[in-house]
Amino acid sequence: MEITGKIIAVLPEQGGVSKTGNEWKKKEYVLETYDQYPKKVCFQLFGNDKIEQAAIQAGEDLTVYFDIDSREYNGRWFTNINAWKVERANMGIPAATPDNFAPAAAPISSAPDFPSPNPTDDLPF
Repeated sequence: MEITGKIIAVLPEQGGVSKTGNEWKKKEYVLETYDQYPKKVCFQLFGNDKIEQAAIQAGEDLTVYFDIDSREYNGRWFTNINAWKVERANMGIPAATPDNFAPAAAPISSAPDFPSPNPTDDLPF
């Protein structure tokens, strides 16, 4: 899955030591979409190498590729949005803004591209 938007918050890095003695780090970010009714999505990067490689800053336009994972703990369910790839909007897929939803040069036609054999039947099949 993927989502495009602007980073509006960078939350503090969290870390600890697992039961097996391995250190872990994660960092969460809040992205706001460019939809007509913008949505805020909190996603996380897990692992110090991914956090440093992404180097996400507030105000950046990004496309985030992610997986959704839910787990149960003490009878409650928790859902994480785990990013596995991050692209800057100007380097990868351009950000979806109201100005670039449809190409300006592409004409919008309301008529089908094929002639209808029966003028009263406008279905293509």
